[in-house]
Amino acid sequence: MQFYTNLHPFYCGIDLHARMLYVCILDERGEILVHKKIKDSPEQLLNLLAPYIGNIVVGAECMHCWYWLSDFCEHHNIDFILGHALYMKAIHGGKTKNDKIDAYKIAKLMRGGNFPLAYVYPKEKRAIRDLLRRRTHAMRHSAELKAFIKNALSQYNLPVPDKSDLSYTTGRDAMRGYFPNPQVQRSIDMNLRLIEVYDHEVSSIECHVEKLTKHDNGRDYYLLRSLPGVGRVLALTILYEIGSIQRFDSVQKFASYSRLVKCKAESAGKSYGTQGNKIGNAHLKWAFSEAAVLFLKGNPPAQAYLAKLQKRMSKAKALSALAHKLGRCMYFMLKNQTVFDSERFLAG
Repeated sequence: MQFYTNLHPFYCGIDLHARMLYVCILDERGEILVHKKIKDSPEQLLNLLAPYIGNIVVGAECMHCWYWLSDFCEHHNIDFILGHALYMKAIHGGKTKNDKIDAYKIAKLMRGGNFPLAYVYPKEKRAIRDLLRRRTHAMRHSAELKAFIKNALSQYNLPVPDKSDLSYTTGRDAMRGYFPNPQVQRSIDMNLRLIEVYDHEVSSIECHVEKLTKHDNGRDYYLLRSLPGVGRVLALTILYEIGSIQRFDSVQKFASYSRLVKCKAESAGKSYGTQGNKIGNAHLKWAFSEAAVLFLKGNPPAQAYLAKLQKRMSKAKALSALAHKLGRCMYFMLKNQTVFDSERFLAG
């Protein structure tokens, strides 16, 4: 956990909502200068902050509509910090809770150096990262539709056609008119049409983002592609979820952010298991877990390394350890601008 400890003459805490915000401005002595509810209007917010611009920092809790506030502060040269939602438990405690109190607590956390920081993702790459996340959502929905069709074959005790891979046109064509019941076939046809739309859009997004990445950040993209098992989608996901590798001071912080490590919960010398497993980037966790499985495919030295790990732990933990090692490896590949070295990786 990192805290914001810079000192300013004024601190502005904002309790942010989709259609309104509550603004609280404190001076360095902790006295309330502004405590007001306004609409989500940049003009109204600028009127409140105008007397303090150049001497104030603005902070808000991370939620779905923080993008415009970050861009507003950047445009007007106002320092902006984003609070980690899972760490900001101080604003959720207390006997009474409302927007006015929350804004005051945020400002107090900033003034006291106890404001837990989240990463303010640069707006230049923000839209591409969100586009890739929507691509993942569409891909998972398409997989659900394909699973429904496969289950329907078992439900009606029908044999699987020779060409049944629904990712290809031949597999989808084999399912048209395959079910005797016209109502069932209508349901299957609807799923097939949706799968075609999803697959077309997913492929279009992948080509579009890859073209942009090769133009703007091609070196890092090809560095990640040098690792066996990391293809186009995983490389793009890892690149845009990281943003900039320079924001991580150490490989330990990167592994923690990627959910590749679990933290012990201890008190009075006693261990109470682990906690904080959902703090971090779920998309990076998925990417490194997929990379670990694909890294083993057709790779006998890697399979031997996994078997060596399984002598000390279960297969699930061995795969997690491999994903952790791949994550650390990718950190140094991006940090030092070096390609993947298989012998060095498997020698440890």
